[in-house]
Amino acid sequence: MSLRVLTGITTTGTLHLGNYVGAVRRAIAASREPGAESFFFMADYHALIKCDEPDRIEASRLQIAATWLAAGLDTSRVVFYRQSDIPEIPELTWLLTCVTSKGQMNRAHAYKASVDANVAAGEDPDAGITMGLYSYPILMAADILLFNAHRVPVGKDQAQHIEMARDVAQRFNHTFGKGQEFFVLPEASIDQEMELLPGLDGRKMSKSYDNVIPLFEGGAKALREAIARIVTDSRLPGEPKETEGSHLVQIYDAFATPAQRKAFREALHAGLAWGEAKQQLFDVIDAEIGPMRARYDELMAHPERIEQILMEGAAKARTLAGPLLQRCREAVGLRRFQMLAAPVVTAAKAKTQVPGFKQYREADGQFYFKLLAADGTLLLQSQGLASGKDAGQWVSRLKREGQGALAEAPVVREADEATLTAALDALVTAEQEAAAQKG
Repeated sequence: MSLRVLTGITTTGTLHLGNYVGAVRRAIAASREPGAESFFFMADYHALIKCDEPDRIEASRLQIAATWLAAGLDTSRVVFYRQSDIPEIPELTWLLTCVTSKGQMNRAHAYKASVDANVAAGEDPDAGITMGLYSYPILMAADILLFNAHRVPVGKDQAQHIEMARDVAQRFNHTFGKGQEFFVLPEASIDQEMELLPGLDGRKMSKSYDNVIPLFEGGAKALREAIARIVTDSRLPGEPKETEGSHLVQIYDAFATPAQRKAFREALHAGLAWGEAKQQLFDVIDAEIGPMRARYDELMAHPERIEQILMEGAAKARTLAGPLLQRCREAVGLRRFQMLAAPVVTAAKAKTQVPGFKQYREADGQFYFKLLAADGTLLLQSQGLASGKDAGQWVSRLKREGQGALAEAPVVREADEATLTAALDALVTAEQEAAAQKG
């Protein structure tokens, strides 16, 4: 299998210039590189978690699909589809839900943030929280695992969800695999240098700040009007302008060639008026997105063309998804009826499977560890620690001392006392046996 890269786009609004620079343009360029299979999907099931306005979701799906196609997404090279056109996704979501612990979902950042906001406001902790929000990471895991994506480009705030997808995949593989693996373990791809375009006021471009520059909506007129509202200093025409830290210059850089960037800075240092600078900014942006805007308008005028492209993409996606889901159905026992095979009785004693620790780093920069039973059930979850060394030392102590170290350990117990005692005793025994074999 070649490297598979999967990207989802939630359909709750329209894309702006910052989305184009920070995500769309990069993803399309990456999809053209040899040696990778790219999957792009409209995450419209995810949109239902955030939005209960049907018309808005319907319009967003069309606008975002048209944007990606107009920006140059080559559907002969990638698989482009709507999440809601792939019935295998919700079915796999349920199979994964049945092996996912509630304790793991309790620690999901989005759910915890909503609970914290409710508590701060004096509300019931779960006020307004739907099961869609609570189970969001499992649906995301199904999106990824159904196509066995190796790499998933996400922001830092989504890194935890990729870690959860890995945990769920491991648990399903262990519980039902019988020596085979259904799912590869995905990796989060976080671009530390991802270009975050500033908005009209210099903050990150975001609709929540009301500081965005439209990509296609409103045409060239809306683009020009937005650029005219970019906040600049009060220096007059003829006065040298400061370019370092200027968000107008940053936006210009995102669309200009190196030679254009140099000339633009020199002109500003020489006293170029802000009004003229904004005209040059419009020109350089419109030179890139103007042709795309024409394609966008043509696609929006013929939604049936977009529908045909997405249905063809769904057919390609289902060709890949169907066989894997069928294997999963058979693995969990959802099989066609046939004569049951007699159980095989062997004299050999099955090897005892020992619980195991897992160490990792979260997006908050802290280090964590957890203890998982042989079937993947979460038994212990650590608090955040300052270094990987600290986490490793606690893991070593718990392996050596078992219950003796548990009282002091910075952990939250996720299982009952008897289960924990048995697991820790098994670890201590395994450590002692390993030491004896070395001796």
